[in-house]
Amino acid sequence: AFAGKEDVKMSDCLFCKIVSGDVPSKKVYEDEYVYAFEDINPVAPVHILFIPKEHISGVSEITPANSEVISKIFEAIAKVTAEKGLDKNGFRVVSNCGADAGQTVFHLHFHVIGGTKLNWP
Repeated sequence: AFAGKEDVKMSDCLFCKIVSGDVPSKKVYEDEYVYAFEDINPVAPVHILFIPKEHISGVSEITPANSEVISKIFEAIAKVTAEKGLDKNGFRVVSNCGADAGQTVFHLHFHVIGGTKLNWP
C-alpha cells in the first residue's frame, strides 16, 4: 500500500466496521466479496454504496492481486439495479478517488445513484 493519510488500519475503517456488523447499515446486497448498503446522505431517490469486503483504500490501490473483486462489484451493481428497475431509465456509478475528488471514507466504494433524472455537474 502507498503511504499517506489515505492509509487506514482496517480496525479504524468505517466501511470495514459496516462489513463486520460493528456499525449498523441498511443492507441492500451481500455476497462473498461485496457488501452494498444505502447511503446515509442520499443525493437521489436511490443511492447505494457498493464496497469490497476486503479493505482496498481506493481506485488507486487496485492491483492485479485484488482486481477480481471489481468485476464482482459491477456484477452486483447490475443485479441490484435490474431488481430496482434502474436499468430501464439509467443510473450513475461514481467512485471518488482522493481528498480533492471528495473521497471521505478511504475504503473503495462505488456510489450507485438513480431513480430520477440526473444532471451532470
